[in-house]
Amino acid sequence: MIDNLFLWLGIAVVASPSVLLAVLGLTTLLGRPLSESVTARLTSAAVVMGLLPVLAILGMMLAFDTKYVPIELGDWIALEQEHYHFNLKFVFDRLSVPFTILSFVLCGVVGAFTRQYLHLEVGYNRFFLCYAFFFAGMVISSLAGTIETLFFGWELVGLSSALLIAYFHERENPVRNGARVWSIYRLADAAFLIAALTMHKLTGGGDFGELMGSGPWPEGIAAIDPYHALVVGSLLLVAAAGKSALVPFSGWLPRAMEGPTPSSAVFYGSLSVHLGAYLLLRVSPILDQSWTLRLLVIAVGVASALFGAMMSRVQTDVKTSLAYASLTQVGIIVVEIGCGLRYLALIHIIGHASLRTMQLLRAPTLLKDYHNLENAIGARLSRNHAPWTNLIPASLRQWCYRFGYERGFLDTLLDNWIVSPFLMAFRWSDRMERGWTDWISQQPSRESDQADLHPESEPGRIA
Repeated sequence: MIDNLFLWLGIAVVASPSVLLAVLGLTTLLGRPLSESVTARLTSAAVVMGLLPVLAILGMMLAFDTKYVPIELGDWIALEQEHYHFNLKFVFDRLSVPFTILSFVLCGVVGAFTRQYLHLEVGYNRFFLCYAFFFAGMVISSLAGTIETLFFGWELVGLSSALLIAYFHERENPVRNGARVWSIYRLADAAFLIAALTMHKLTGGGDFGELMGSGPWPEGIAAIDPYHALVVGSLLLVAAAGKSALVPFSGWLPRAMEGPTPSSAVFYGSLSVHLGAYLLLRVSPILDQSWTLRLLVIAVGVASALFGAMMSRVQTDVKTSLAYASLTQVGIIVVEIGCGLRYLALIHIIGHASLRTMQLLRAPTLLKDYHNLENAIGARLSRNHAPWTNLIPASLRQWCYRFGYERGFLDTLLDNWIVSPFLMAFRWSDRMERGWTDWISQQPSRESDQADLHPESEPGRIA
């Protein structure tokens, strides 16, 4: 009976954002979008109807001293010859439950804020539709018990992220920046997919219980050797770096600020920016198999933290400055994961996500209050510099400022070293294809021209 109760509560947790997505999506497809008040009430109901069951599951896990609750919904794909199985499975454990509660709480806060922030906005329904995609993707990613299920939620989060960056589609910059972020996500998703297929070949399945060995998180031991752990872990690190804007993919982070403030808060301040760190936490037993991989994770985290700290201090836009401040904290979280401090990293994620959401939602009115205060006193507020800045030579300070202002030249490096070779290869392939098709298409045209010049040569044709 307890198992059945866990099953139905788990289904309710996953179904609440899915029902919201289905209702908003179907009404939009039918050309009958819901009103603002109905959309807001439906969103609030979905958050409450999902949050209450997950809190009940948490209470039952504490009461019965249960550390691992799997919810299996059967095999959807089974290819015996290829040794490939896809089963829809969700897991409630010491990692997924806190992260799921965090997702419900912050999505509920942002949804309530958006109701007033985008009131009478033309794209109100479109925002909440993309929001529902993100909401469902975060819940699925948080509770995923297989790597395929996690990848499905991962894709929903990426899709909604790119669409909300390009929310103001009547302007050119949001659309271009949304496409830029989507291209970075494609690179990260390709690494994720290759890692998933590799783990399937190594272990015969995508179940995290089999991949990470026996024992609930974080006590599992990966079922692969150190060399394969290094290969798979490196691919997953690339996926996490692309999703969380870690170095060298940090260039897209300021571009993501083109979206509305609520989407910036829930994506790049609280939840989406931590999804890469969550992935590393979920596969942390793989990190324990290779010291080289752990050192690589720590190096990426340190570089991202230093990069974010330097960038945030020279930005003139408050949202961009807060986004880079988030990158600094995410880099520190990645360092904690690499050092094996998993519970500390989880607590750090929860605290930082809550704080950054509040800061980003408060940012527009904070600027107004700041200007009102300056107008009241009739002067600029003083900006005190840290005492250690005088110890740095002026030339070095100027170089650091330019480096930070140009955002580390990461976009230029990616364009020249990654994008340009691909463009050259694609353009060469396009020229070859066009040349080949033109050569083929010329043959029948020449024969028809000859027939037009000598019509008497065709049998049965009257001149």
